[in-house]
Amino acid sequence: MKTNLHDVVAYVEGHIGNFHQRRLQSLDSLKLEGILKRKNVYLFKAKNILTGAELVKTLLDAHLSSQEETIFGEFLEGLAIFVCEKVYGGRKSSAEGIDLEFQKDGKLYIVSIKSGPNWGNSRQVSKMRDDFKKAKRVLGTSGGIREVIAVNGCCYGKDNQPNKGDYFKLCGQEFWEFVSGEENLYTDIIEPLGHRAKERNEEFNQAYARRINAFTAEFGKNFYTLSNEIDWRKLVRFNSGKKV
Repeated sequence: MKTNLHDVVAYVEGHIGNFHQRRLQSLDSLKLEGILKRKNVYLFKAKNILTGAELVKTLLDAHLSSQEETIFGEFLEGLAIFVCEKVYGGRKSSAEGIDLEFQKDGKLYIVSIKSGPNWGNSRQVSKMRDDFKKAKRVLGTSGGIREVIAVNGCCYGKDNQPNKGDYFKLCGQEFWEFVSGEENLYTDIIEPLGHRAKERNEEFNQAYARRINAFTAEFGKNFYTLSNEIDWRKLVRFNSGKKV
């Protein structure tokens, strides 16, 4: 069965709003003390940050960038599973660490989906390999399955050596073609991703500005000296001092 682009567009337009909503929720739930405790304040001093506004913006942007990557990665994972379900009867796997499984030409493919190619350290890759081995042992006993093939699918990027020995790593165009059978799906999905993006981003930017202003005022109240400079010693004590 071929990929129906109209179904893909409808899925994207129906679900992209959840990404924007979760971005807002992530922003609204933030507390200044939380991000101050999680970040390396020594780094900010070394960068010669002089104003509370600049420090707050740097902290907030770093947090949001990480959050957005995670949230959008989950959206793309859902899209890949949806497409594969339509074309190959794929489904969300119940095996630990496996996101997608489907059969094609008598082979069972088990897929761990990540956002991009540089998604983890050596320990995380080793954990994925172990998950693949366990899933192969369990699923390989299913009736009629001649071979179980493990795939690390990455929604963007490239990997010029896809054969990793015990699994394949397919990125960007190769991954989307793998789950859909369509060579150009990776470019076809880019337009519907912008569905109502302008008004949603305007709403987010307004909330972002309010959060920056509120955090800047709170930071100045708690971490300025009497001469209105950043009190780095007090900030370091808050971030790294022993509990009393």
